Order: sequence, then structure tokens, then C-alpha cells
Amino acid sequence: IFLRKRITPSSKRAINMLSFGSIAVFLLVNSLARSTIAFAPSSSVAARNDGRPFATAQPLGMNKKKKNMPLTNAKGFGSPSSSGSSSLTATTILPKTTPNFLYAGSIRPGRQSPKRDVPHEKVYTFPDYAFDGRPKSKSPLFPWVIEVKKPEEIEKMRAAGRAAREVLDLAGREVRPGITTDEIDRIVHEATIARGGYPSPLNYHNFPKSCCTSVNEVICHGIPDDRKLEEGDIINIDITCYLNGYHGDCSEMFVVGGETAADVKARQLLQATYDCWVKAMSFVEPGRDYKDIGAIIEDHVTEKGFTTVKSFCGHGIGSVFHTNPNILHYRNNEPAGKMAPGHTFTIEPMICEGENGYLMWPDDWTATTKDGGRSAQFEHTLLITPDGVEALTGKIESSPVQFWERDSEVHEGIWLGTSAAAKEREAILNTSLLSPE
Repeated sequence: IFLRKRITPSSKRAINMLSFGSIAVFLLVNSLARSTIAFAPSSSVAARNDGRPFATAQPLGMNKKKKNMPLTNAKGFGSPSSSGSSSLTATTILPKTTPNFLYAGSIRPGRQSPKRDVPHEKVYTFPDYAFDGRPKSKSPLFPWVIEVKKPEEIEKMRAAGRAAREVLDLAGREVRPGITTDEIDRIVHEATIARGGYPSPLNYHNFPKSCCTSVNEVICHGIPDDRKLEEGDIINIDITCYLNGYHGDCSEMFVVGGETAADVKARQLLQATYDCWVKAMSFVEPGRDYKDIGAIIEDHVTEKGFTTVKSFCGHGIGSVFHTNPNILHYRNNEPAGKMAPGHTFTIEPMICEGENGYLMWPDDWTATTKDGGRSAQFEHTLLITPDGVEALTGKIESSPVQFWERDSEVHEGIWLGTSAAAKEREAILNTSLLSPE
């Protein structure tokens, strides 16, 4: 996230069919056309055709391809509100479903509360899709064309990343048996607004909520509803905050009932997902190929007996929610470009107990595993620096330490990056968080 782009075969064929001559002509024309807009806040990406699909040269949706959808009623978005309260009303929305739809696992869609209001007087900036559900910005045609952020843009992304981390930690502390994912969404919504931000998922391609909550077999883009969390569930909470014109995107897993409620297989899945993610992030440095990230992830989880989802991917991020580069979480040879200082993007592998194919629910958002096996995911917004990489959504002094961070054989403790500055902050933070009470 959120959300992830969806990879489509047609987009791959489109790139492969381009001749060197046509590429040369395009690059000449494109360089002239983009000379004044290449780094403009609105020129990054978004959905070039119909969704958040993320293929080599396809448009973006959340992390998936979406159908063209009519404009939504934007009532409440940005409208003045005396209190800014988003408490639930008696009105609920029945889930979109079809007769005899075969769900893969035990999770079923529940009732949703209406879209929550965003008070104009409390939010600094609204993204371009907030009122009609349609992102306006376009991604560069070629996947190797990647925006380099200016210093002032990086500072704004740091602020957005910090806000996203604070909101994610707050939501995670509320995970317990009996709470509904809709209640978590309310907490996320109000916490984001309290920081002057807009919850990026809300109304993005008409997504109805302010965060994604993906439970057990849900791979990604789970819509918060009135289902109560149960002891032993595993849940991914995906948070993105839009603050002062820039997005900060992160997600984390939580075990409902705490560490002791996780069965052996769940612990193994969570550990493998976390470790492959850290390995992949630690690989990032200027001059390396983005395409090589995927092999690191796939090789690690395959050895552990798990599979990596190939239909959704990580993405560039900045003033636009989703843009180049596309980060595939499996071995590939896609021309995604080379890493350079100033690039900002997410790595967010989705790892499955069983097969890695996905089943799309009738709501056209919720993607689950085909076999009903559980899935896990972690995500950071990353910044490439001259001497490595750092997590703009990294953990802070008040963040919880999870068992997979404590027990990891890949990296002990909190991971904040590989740059000298990140390592210094990481050492101080781990001394504080890992020391016995």
C-alpha cells in the first residue's frame, strides 16, 4: 500500500515489444517534454488506465488493478466539521458479494460503516483523488524512469513517514480479541487527522476506508468491517499518511492475543516474512538493480517452505501514492532501473503458507490466497542515501518490539537502515528497546 500494484502480462509484453529505435525516439521526446515537469509534485505516477495495477508500464491502483468505477458521492470529504469526530453511526453497509461465491478460507466480509469525514479545517493538504476517487497524476511510461527527490521533498517525506509510523504503532496497540477492524480503522482515521494528515487509502480509486486490515488468508487490501478479531488471528495493518503533499506508507503484522497465541506455523511464517524483508532492504544501495530485490526474497522464503506472491508488488512513492519503480518480490529480469540517492519506494513482500495465487473477492479489493492458507507482509517506505538506505517509516522510541525482531537470525532488533546515520540511530534505539526492564 497501501497498496500494492498488480502485475499484468500485457504490460510486460508492451515493454518487450518496443524496439531500440522507438525507445531512442521516445527518450529524446520524453526528455524534452519532461524537462519542466519531471520532478513536479504531481508528475510522479498514479493510475494510467484503470486501477492501481502495477505492471511494468501499467497504471496504479492501490497495489492492484481496478476496474473503471463511476465517481463517488464525495459528501463529507473536506467539508467543515466542528468536532472532526468520526464515531460510528447506526448506518452500516452490506458487503458487496455474489451468490454462491466460493471463499477460500474462513474469513468472510462483514458490514462496513460509512466513509468517514475528513474535516477541512484540520487537514493541511488533500490528495488529488480525495473528492472524486480518481488519481490525476501519471507515471512515467518507462519503468526505469524514477524521480529523484530534492532535499526539501525528502524532509516532507520524513514527516509523513514519522506520522505513518506513529499511527501504525497506535493501531497495533489496539489489536486484541473482540475488537473489530472497523474500530481499528476509526482509530487510524482520527489519529491521522490529529496529525494534520489525510489517510491516503480513503477514496483512492474509491477504496472505502482509511487503512487496510488483512486477516489470516487475506493477502492485501482487506476492508475494515464489523468482524471481531479472534485469539490466534494474524493481521496486517497497512497505513499510509498524506502530510503536506507527500505520502508515508508502512505495514506490520500483529498476532491477536500476543506472541503466545501464535501457533508454530504462524510463527514460522511471520519470521520468514520478516527476515526476507530485512534481507531485501539491506541489499539496497546506489548503483544496484531494483530487479535483484525479488530473488533475495524468493530464495529465502522458498528455503523455509513458503511462497511469495507474484501478482502484487512494491512501488515508488512521494507526492504520488504509487509510481516507479515497481518492486517485484520474486526472481525476475524486468527493467526496473538502477538505485540512486534520492529514490523513495516501498518493499513489501507478501508471503504465503501454501500456494501463492490469489482469489479476488466480489468487492474488487480484498485479495486472499486461493487455498485459504495464511499470508503475511511487512512494509517500509525507504530512502536511498549516498551511503545506503534508511527507513522513513522506521520504528521510534515508543514502538513495540515484536518476537520476530527479537529472534531474527538475519538482523537482531529493530532495523532502521544501512546508512551511517541510520545505523547510529538504530544502535541507540535497540539499546533502549531491547534492554531488560
